[in-house]
Amino acid sequence: MNYAQGIRQNRAQFALQLLTVFAVGLTIGAERNVVPLLGRDLFGVESLAIIGSFVVSFGFVKALLNLYGGKWSETYGRRPILIAGWLVALPIPVILIYAPNWWWITLGNVLLGVNQGLAWSMSVNAKIDLAGEAARGTAVGLDEAFGYTGVAIGAWITGVIAAEYSLQPEPFYFLAGVIVLALFGAIFFVEETLPYAQAEADASDGTDADLPFTAVLKRATWGDRTLFAAAQAGSVEKFVDALVWIAYPLYLTANGLNVAQVGVVVGVYGGVWGVLQLYTGKLADDIGRRIPIIFGMFIAGAGVLGTVFVTGYWPWILTAGFTGVGMALLYPNLITVVGDAAHPTWRATGLGVYRMWRDAGYGFGAILIGVTADALGIEAAFVMVALAMFLSGGVAIVWMRETHPEFGAEAYRTGVSPVTED
Repeated sequence: MNYAQGIRQNRAQFALQLLTVFAVGLTIGAERNVVPLLGRDLFGVESLAIIGSFVVSFGFVKALLNLYGGKWSETYGRRPILIAGWLVALPIPVILIYAPNWWWITLGNVLLGVNQGLAWSMSVNAKIDLAGEAARGTAVGLDEAFGYTGVAIGAWITGVIAAEYSLQPEPFYFLAGVIVLALFGAIFFVEETLPYAQAEADASDGTDADLPFTAVLKRATWGDRTLFAAAQAGSVEKFVDALVWIAYPLYLTANGLNVAQVGVVVGVYGGVWGVLQLYTGKLADDIGRRIPIIFGMFIAGAGVLGTVFVTGYWPWILTAGFTGVGMALLYPNLITVVGDAAHPTWRATGLGVYRMWRDAGYGFGAILIGVTADALGIEAAFVMVALAMFLSGGVAIVWMRETHPEFGAEAYRTGVSPVTED
């Protein structure tokens, strides 16, 4: 069989993988607007730290499954791991519909973390497998665009359903339908893409091929200055997403918006983030990865900070959109940095390590947000997240080098940028 790479050559499977990641986004988006309000209004939870526990459980579980999902997919293939991710998701809507207390919601988000860690990881790996080196940034941009457009639409739909009916159970009937359809598609229509990566590896020069798991973990975490900069930036930018998930619904409803309006604000953030990645992934193929990442860190931080300095439905829509612009610039291109640096034989594992540190940021961010909000007020949590983004962007300026293989004599190559380098 011919395993030639290229988006056009593999357009049918690439399009199916776009639908897959859209469904992954709908799944997490279905919780974005409704679940924090469940904690406050239905279960009477007043502490933001306790409400944030469902994001802590999600983030750390997703981080761990990102790490091992990438490793497993190089042994067993992408498709079986994708199917496993959707099978694990089946009980989630049942738990959310019948949850008798808040800790059941936290348990449900453990399963959501497994689903997202396996299903989204496999979808992005499959697109990179199919696209090849020349279109890697475009492939990642399309993946994240469809995924986060799904997040935005899921948040909007469940907000409308909750406003029309109630917070529980009606929004989660929609979630159940998404999961069942996605599992059906994964079983009957998705094809295995690991042979594309193997064919790419066979055509490579063999440098850094077949690194053991521990060596990949070390290199992608601290053994390489550029990849360390990417890992810390990925972790900190998740503070923003955790803030949107936990604090935005509570902050905006406390300041006069209804649940449907909050769904629009959160949906604008995710929608701008999602749609713009159709362009920002390709932008990184055209101008390099580093500039969009650095600008994105500071723009997203400014959007978060601006949210507490304005008041009103339309100003909050504006700051949410501004935050989404920053996320669109940085998000797919951090993934592409790791894809550039990794040999095809361990790319899925390398991306798994990066995504582990990135999504652990959900857990770290939720703890920071909850503790800060309980001690100093919810506005202080917005300020802390913005400051963390500015500091992380500064680290990227100092340590991150360009990884695009065609940009200048100083372009990054695997192993050229160790932390110990002078």
